Amino acid sequence: MSVHSLPAAANAPDDAPGRHDFPALTAALAGLRRGFAADPAPGAARRREHLAALADALGRHGDALAEAIDRDFGGRPARETELLELFPSLEGIAYARRHLAAWMRPRRRRVGMWFWPARAQVRHQPLGVVGVMVPWNYPLFLAVGPLAAALAAGNRVLIKCSEHTPAFAARFAELIAATFAPDHVRVVREGEGDDPLAFAQAFARLPFDHLLFTGSTAVGRRVMAAAAANLTPVTLELGGKSPVLIAPGADLALAAARIVFAKLANAGQSCVAPDYVLLPRGQEAAFIAHARAAAQRLYGDASSPDYAAIALDAHRRRLHGWAEAAEAAGAARHPLLPEAPAADGRLAPAILTGVPDEAALMREEIFGPYLPLVPYERHEDALAYINRRDRPLALYLFDPDPLRVRATLDATASGGVGVNDCLLHVGVHDLPFGGVGPSGMGRYHGPEGFAAFSQVRAVLRQGRWSSASLLHPPFGAAGGAWRDRLQRLILRLMLGRPPRP
Repeated sequence: MSVHSLPAAANAPDDAPGRHDFPALTAALAGLRRGFAADPAPGAARRREHLAALADALGRHGDALAEAIDRDFGGRPARETELLELFPSLEGIAYARRHLAAWMRPRRRRVGMWFWPARAQVRHQPLGVVGVMVPWNYPLFLAVGPLAAALAAGNRVLIKCSEHTPAFAARFAELIAATFAPDHVRVVREGEGDDPLAFAQAFARLPFDHLLFTGSTAVGRRVMAAAAANLTPVTLELGGKSPVLIAPGADLALAAARIVFAKLANAGQSCVAPDYVLLPRGQEAAFIAHARAAAQRLYGDASSPDYAAIALDAHRRRLHGWAEAAEAAGAARHPLLPEAPAADGRLAPAILTGVPDEAALMREEIFGPYLPLVPYERHEDALAYINRRDRPLALYLFDPDPLRVRATLDATASGGVGVNDCLLHVGVHDLPFGGVGPSGMGRYHGPEGFAAFSQVRAVLRQGRWSSASLLHPPFGAAGGAWRDRLQRLILRLMLGRPPRP
């Protein structure tokens, strides 16, 4: 999903230079464990209070958080932060508060006749302490979403923000400290002079009851390896190359407008941003014209204050290098907006055609405002192209034919799907969010988020008498002829064999 700071230290030996102990991390976790031990099963009313306090704090400090994100990015419009981060965060909290009591209610389950008169149920109880590793690209939404789900499930939470968003991390830490007790929710940050890579590694190695990481696939592997030392279960929200498939007969102008909005929101620095477009051969020029018109309606030019900057200098250099390498290999670049001034951190968006499959733009998650077009001859060819690649976090399909839509859904796999639009499925709080294979594991948002941070506990209540006791020893002749015949009859019925005459 994004470039996180763990890889360099993840596999380093314990005595490697730059590795440090961080007693503050251990102390923070211990404090949260003590808090959980004092209140291991908060009721629905108490959990709703916690969620309401979080929503109130976000509402009061939203402007300051947006300003901090703008500073970290070197240019991120406040309105975009409100629409893409603050609004869905508040909506997600409100949704959890409305449905929390129903999620917590024990669910009855059936028992077989051999266990009568027992009763069975499933209960959800808090796991304990949840760790959350937040990336830099959506620092607010990707901190609050997991936090709200973990609080709804009754847990304590320890949060690590990205070192690439220091202004946001400082503001968010202040907000959390003013809203929650330190044994309930805490934000930890590396101190001055600390190695951020070693700090991230140490965080991932803490013995949490669950760890959620949002970031790139490569780093996700390392986080999972670090968590494995404590058998910590993980939810990995990763990324990959989310394709857009434009089917024959689709409204090309509508598709281009919605794809461009989704691609240029946050300047393409989104895990679910369209990464490349498959379209019928011969429609490339028309799509580019529609896309250019849509981009200019939205922003005018790349120096628009409504258009976000590329947050990291290294990220901007990487994008430039990939585009130049693709052009050197024969690709053509089609700018969608006039260039921004050279000193501006904004990167002019472009569509690229003729990009070789072996180019980095077609192998790696782009995470920026470049969009390759890949023409196809037959719909089946497009499906085969998608299926030859890793399963993506999102698949977008523009198709007027409902039967073909269903067939496409059956023939492909992805974490989520948007039909005739992009990005919006992430904001539907009753839908689970997550990837599959290299794009992630586990789900959160809505009831799946509550379940992800809960222990799903099986409970069987047995009465004074149990039919299962008829199968207790002694077996055979030692138990008596009547008991032996009854056991044989019951076993034959259980095993699906007819009773002997």
